[in-house]
Amino acid sequence: MSQTDRPARGLYIAGEWRTGGGREEQDVLNPATGAVIGTVPHASAADLEEALEVAARGFRMWRDTPGDQRAAVLMRTAALIRERADELAAIATEEQGKPLVEARGEALGAAGILDFHAGEATRIYGRVLPRPAGSRSLVLKQPVGPVAAFCAWNFPLLNVVRKISPAIASGCSIILKPSEETPASAAAILRCFQDAGLPGEVAQIVFGVPDDVSRTLLASPVTRKLSFTGSVPVGKHLMRLAADTVMKMTMELGGHAPVLVFDDCDLEKTLDMLVAHKFRNAGQVCVAPTRFHVQDGIYDRFVAGFAERTRALPVGDGSVAGNRMGPLANPRRPAALDEMIANAREIGARVLVGGERGEGDGFFYRPTVLADVPLEAKAMNDEPFGPVALMRRFGTLDEAIEQANRLPYGLASYCFTENGRRQAILGDAIESGMVCINNVRASWPDSPFGGIKDSGFGSEDGPEGIEAHMITKTVHIS
Repeated sequence: MSQTDRPARGLYIAGEWRTGGGREEQDVLNPATGAVIGTVPHASAADLEEALEVAARGFRMWRDTPGDQRAAVLMRTAALIRERADELAAIATEEQGKPLVEARGEALGAAGILDFHAGEATRIYGRVLPRPAGSRSLVLKQPVGPVAAFCAWNFPLLNVVRKISPAIASGCSIILKPSEETPASAAAILRCFQDAGLPGEVAQIVFGVPDDVSRTLLASPVTRKLSFTGSVPVGKHLMRLAADTVMKMTMELGGHAPVLVFDDCDLEKTLDMLVAHKFRNAGQVCVAPTRFHVQDGIYDRFVAGFAERTRALPVGDGSVAGNRMGPLANPRRPAALDEMIANAREIGARVLVGGERGEGDGFFYRPTVLADVPLEAKAMNDEPFGPVALMRRFGTLDEAIEQANRLPYGLASYCFTENGRRQAILGDAIESGMVCINNVRASWPDSPFGGIKDSGFGSEDGPEGIEAHMITKTVHIS
């Protein structure tokens, strides 16, 4: 099938694209306009059962495929994603809203993950343990089995690759349920895998009512691993479902990232980095810097500089060149932010920039800066997941660490200080899976990405992402 005559959105089961056929359909919206741009079919109960049967068959075949052959598929997929980066970016921007330059960077980041996992596919090693003469013990690493993966809408290209790539590098098959709000992005990525030669039984895509899909996939004895990216409440619900079959899990849940800014930081450089990173993807990023704790000596200058840069941020349709922040991804997010900001105002926070919805028919929200936000504000305790920066003062190092660790979340944290001893203390003391010091990049293909506490467990990316799809078996031979 050529690239042009494939369906833009659909289920992918047993190597076939499926749409219609009496299946229930759901509208897909352009968040910049609110207009319907298509529909996505929901998988029926029969579709899900077939996908499970196919995944079991695909695993039996793929686990025995040599690592270099799996690597070759991953490398060809990476090459196709780079070749189609502009096309993929346009699809993601239309469905999710982020600026084209961010969407293209997301596609290229996904290709980098594929390159890394291609190398790891050829480096899955065990070991031999010394025993008395005539005996030996082997420690083997083997793929865990079919994976049920669920991912969010905020990175509709990267999240799909982050689920499929380590699974197939490890020798697993996978059934992926992406967000129904960004189905064409997921389909376009899977077409890259398909065109790179990945057998249709190895990776499949289904859409539907999330609870119906998760209950079916996680109750099946076919499924041997759960991989989830999304909110804390949904993650805990899925863990309960998965507990009945005692499957392996990787849970990348929400965050509420603290930012500790000390008096001795390079203030202008720090502001430039943080404003750009805060409003990336309209703040709809699990590792977005959100709770800004700034030391007394520079608090007023930091807040003023942050507000000034925020006011200058071009906001609009992500498909228009020059816009640096697009709309929120769906109509739920502006309503949630309205409630949080009203609550913060009522108890004493100062709104320096934004604090209201943007103009037009889309789901726009003005980039917002709140100063002197009380700790009891809802936004200081529940992840805003939007373009909202929350500012508070602190005095001492111990106070800063206390505030960073105050919440049950522990995904990413950011610290800005030129003091080497303080950097070492912060790296040890802050309770999060990823700590960035004097930079804002928490994600690299070769480093583990994941959190602690309510932000989840297990890692994606790095060798740890492959390990998360393996079981350990010991064979004792005499």
